[in-house]
Amino acid sequence: MNNAKRRIDLVLLPIVLLAAILNGYGIWNDQYANSYYTTAVGSMLRNFHNFFYASLDSAGSVTVDKPPVVFWIQTAFAYVFGLHGWSVILPQVLAGIGSVLLIYFMVKPTFGLAAARISALAMATVPVVAAVSRTNNIDSMLVFTLLLGSWFLFKGTKQGSPWRILVAFALIGLAFNMKMLQAYMILPAFYIFYMLAFQAKWRKKIILLIGSTAVLAVVSLSWAVTVDSIPESQRPYIGSSETNSVLELAFGYNGLSRLTGQQNRAAGAGMPNAADDRNNRDNASASVQGSGQTGNSAPSGNPSDDVGMGEMGRGMNGMNFPQGGQMPNGGEMPNGRDFGGGNGGGMGGMFGTGEKGLLRLFQTELSGQASWLLPTVLLGCIALFAGLRRRNITMKHKEAAFWLIWLLPVGAFFSVAGFFHQYYLIMLAPPIAALTGAGFVAMWKAYRERNGWQAWLLPLSVMFTTIFGWYIMQVYNDTIGAGWSISELIAGFLMTIILIVMLNSSHPWKQGMVIAGFMVMLIGPVYWAFTPITYGGNSMIPAAGPTGSNGMFGGMGMGGRQGNGNVGMTPPNASGDADQSFPSSSSDESDVDNSGTGTPPASGGNMFGGGGMGAAGGRGGAGSRNEEVDTTTLNYLREHNTGETYLFATTDYNQAAPYIIDENEAVITLGGFSGSDPVYTTEELEELVQSGQVKYFMVGGMGGRGGNSDISNWIVEHGTEIPTSEWTTGTDSGAGFGGQSTLYEVKL
Repeated sequence: MNNAKRRIDLVLLPIVLLAAILNGYGIWNDQYANSYYTTAVGSMLRNFHNFFYASLDSAGSVTVDKPPVVFWIQTAFAYVFGLHGWSVILPQVLAGIGSVLLIYFMVKPTFGLAAARISALAMATVPVVAAVSRTNNIDSMLVFTLLLGSWFLFKGTKQGSPWRILVAFALIGLAFNMKMLQAYMILPAFYIFYMLAFQAKWRKKIILLIGSTAVLAVVSLSWAVTVDSIPESQRPYIGSSETNSVLELAFGYNGLSRLTGQQNRAAGAGMPNAADDRNNRDNASASVQGSGQTGNSAPSGNPSDDVGMGEMGRGMNGMNFPQGGQMPNGGEMPNGRDFGGGNGGGMGGMFGTGEKGLLRLFQTELSGQASWLLPTVLLGCIALFAGLRRRNITMKHKEAAFWLIWLLPVGAFFSVAGFFHQYYLIMLAPPIAALTGAGFVAMWKAYRERNGWQAWLLPLSVMFTTIFGWYIMQVYNDTIGAGWSISELIAGFLMTIILIVMLNSSHPWKQGMVIAGFMVMLIGPVYWAFTPITYGGNSMIPAAGPTGSNGMFGGMGMGGRQGNGNVGMTPPNASGDADQSFPSSSSDESDVDNSGTGTPPASGGNMFGGGGMGAAGGRGGAGSRNEEVDTTTLNYLREHNTGETYLFATTDYNQAAPYIIDENEAVITLGGFSGSDPVYTTEELEELVQSGQVKYFMVGGMGGRGGNSDISNWIVEHGTEIPTSEWTTGTDSGAGFGGQSTLYEVKL
C-alpha cells in the first residue's frame, strides 16, 4: 500500500482536477451542444443503419460530413445516459483529461518528473484545448487518439516491440476515421522518430515499417471503401461530398481544399457562378413567395468548418438583408477584417484566422488559442539540442525531435492554409506542451549549473514569453481591463531581473524563483483557458477568448446564448438585440452553438429577419425558437399524423434538430446540413409521399438553394400551405435563416 502511495504523484492530481474543471464545468447547461452532431447521435440511436453510417436524419438519407468513430462513441454514451448535451460532450471531456495524462506519462521516462509535471500543466491550460474539450466536436478525441498512438510508438521503440509499433500506426488509421486527413498531420513525426529510435537491423526495420504503413492504410480506408462499395440506393448520401463518395470527401473537401481554401462547389455539381446562382435563387424564392412563403434563400455551404471562401462568398450573394439593407460597414467585418477574407486568403479573414505568412500564429487572431508558450518552446529547443553531436544522439534528442517534427509541419500548414477554424489549433497543443516541459527543464539545468550562454536562456524565456502574453492580452484591455496584461508584463520583467541577479548565487530561494517565473508565464493562458466558462462558449465553432472571438468572423458570436462580450453585429435599420450575429453556414465543424451564460435573444431579432443560424447549436439557437421544440407545432403534427413514418420533412436540419433530440421524433432532412446536398430527387420525394411515409414538409430556413431548389418548388407546387396560426405558437415561431418557415401538407 505504501509503495502504491509513493507511485502517485500528488502534484499531478491538482493538474488533472484543473483540466476536469476547464473541460467539464457547466457542460450540463449546454442543451444541444453542437446540434449538427447531436442530431446525428439522436438519429443513430434509432437503428443500426443510421448508427453505422452516422446518419444526420431519422430516415438515414444523408450522413454528417465526417467519419463515424467519434459519433459511435457519443452514441454509446447517449445510450447509457440518455441523449443530452452533456452526455455527448462527456467523451470529449474525458479525452481532454486523458491527453493531459498521456503527455505526463510520455515525457516523464525520458525528461524526468519536473518536465512531466510542467508538460501536463501546459497541456491542461492551452486555451483552445479547454474550449474544444467542453463541446461535442471531434478534435479533442482526435488529439487523444493521436497521443495514444504516440505513446504506443514510444513504448514500441524503447522495448523493440513490433506489435506496439503496429498498434501505433493502427491508431492513426482510427484517427483518420474521426477527422480524415487531419490525423495524418503527425505522420512525418511518426516515420522519422521510428527510423531514428527503433533498434533493429535495417531489413527488419524496413519490413516492419512497410507492414505498419499497410495497417495504417487498411484501418484508415476500411469504412470509406466499405461505404463507397455499397450501391448508392442502399445507403445515405455522403453529406457535403460532390460525388456521393467518402473517399472524395476525405481527399477533396476535407483534404486538399483545406490547404487551398478553394471549395467552390455545389452539391452534386460544380458551384454555379455568382450571377447564375443568384438568378436561380431569386427565381426559386419568387416561386415560393408566390405560394405564401417568405423567401428562403441562403448559402448553400455545408456544415461548419466546412465552407470555403468561394462557397461562402457566393452563398452571401442574393441574401435578403432586412429592409433591403447591405452588410454593415459596406461588407467589412469586425476588427477590420474584409468579408472576402482579403488579407487572410481563403477563409482566413472571415473566420478570424489572420493573414497567411510566417508569423500567422503570432497574430492577434490566432495567438490566444495555442501560441502563448511558443517563445519558451523556441528557447527550450535551443537548450535541448545545444549539446547535440552526431555520435551522441540520446533518447532525449530523439523524443524532442519527435515533438518538434509534429509541431513544425502542423504550424506550417496553419501558416499558409486557406481555410480552417481557430479550434483546429488544438493540433499544436501536444508538441507545445511536451516541448515546454522538456525545454524548460533543460534551461533550468543550464541555469542552475551556470552553463555559459545557455544559462541565460531561462531568464530570456520568462521575459519574451511574458512580453508575448502582454501583447496577446492588451488588445482586449477594454473588455478584461488593463490589469491583466500590465500585471503579467510587470511580473515578467520583475522575475527576469530576479533570475539574472540570482544567476551566480546559491541562494536557497533560487529554485523557488524559477518555479515562480514559470507560473508568471501561465497567467495569460490560464486566464484564456477559463474564458469559455466565464464569458460563455460556442459549441459549434469553439475558441478561447473574452470577446466572442469564437464566432464565425473572429469578433462575433453566433447568435443564441452569448456570454458577456459576445456581441454580434447589428445591421443598419435592423431591429432586435445587438446580441444577434452574422450566421455561418458551417458545422464543425458544424459549428455553431452558444452554450455560454446569458439570455437568449428574442426570435426574429437578427439581421436576416429570422432568428439566425446562431444556432445550430445551444440554447436558443436557430432563430432562437427554431432551436427549441414548439409545442403547438409538435401537437399539430402528432394530431394530424395518420400513420406516416415521419412526423415531417424539412429543408433545414436546424428545424429538425430539437424534435429529433428532445422528442425522439422521426424527421427527414431533405438536403443535409444546409439543404444543398442532392439527397432526394423529386421522383423519390413523390414516392415517399405516395407510400405514406411523410406528408408534412417544412420549407424555409437555410434550404431552397442550389441542389434543393427543385425540391422546394416541387413541395410548393404539390402542397397545401397550412396557415401559420394553426401550427405555430406565434407568427415568428417558424422563422428560419432566410425568413418565415412554411408548413405544407402534400397528398398525392
